[in-house]
Amino acid sequence: MGYWRAGFDVYGVDLLERPRYPFHFLRADAVAAFHATCQDFDLIHTSPPCQASCTLTKGTNRGRLYTDLIPVVREVCAWYGVPYVIENVTGAAVRKDLTLCGEMFALGVIRHRHFEIGWHGAPPLARPAHRKHRGPVRGWRHGVYRDGPYVAAYGKGGGKATVREMQQAMDITWTDIHEELTEAIPPAYTQYIGRQFITTGQWGASYEPDPARRLAAHARPQAALPRTLLARAA
Repeated sequence: MGYWRAGFDVYGVDLLERPRYPFHFLRADAVAAFHATCQDFDLIHTSPPCQASCTLTKGTNRGRLYTDLIPVVREVCAWYGVPYVIENVTGAAVRKDLTLCGEMFALGVIRHRHFEIGWHGAPPLARPAHRKHRGPVRGWRHGVYRDGPYVAAYGKGGGKATVREMQQAMDITWTDIHEELTEAIPPAYTQYIGRQFITTGQWGASYEPDPARRLAAHARPQAALPRTLLARAA
């Protein structure tokens, strides 16, 4: 949704069916989709599963093995020379070219996420001010209940946010599926990144697609809109 708000024509890819996804959608393996279609897009945004890096998963799912797909998607995007963004959690092996927090956008979640920016003009120079958090995340922690201005948009029980609370806190209205909300990032994040990419600002001014790709863009429908492929590389 954030890229759409920034002016992109959005295509989504996931291994699972997502009937509530509001844009073009392809159910497929994301890496295979990259190989087949990535050169048709102006920007690739991928969110590999975070279980291999997530602190919560490391503690509660000890002994399980999770595949780290970050190196794979980075290599594929680099091979085809397509501008990309890789998003993931603290602890993931992504370059932290940009870190965004819900407080930067006056949201009801903290939800720190790191972004590796793979286009000309990176690393980024402009970013929202990372303001001091206004208090703790509301809920139970180690047997103590804390009240605060942010909701816990993950898991269930222990004071975690309800579906409605997560929708309101992250400004997400197109799904009411708990699992989809806990894995989502606020659209304000990708709206910010998308605007940086397509404007003449800090990053966009340095991005010039090669002549062949520019001609191809003018030959396709809705050529005025940059196209982005959003994928959960699962």
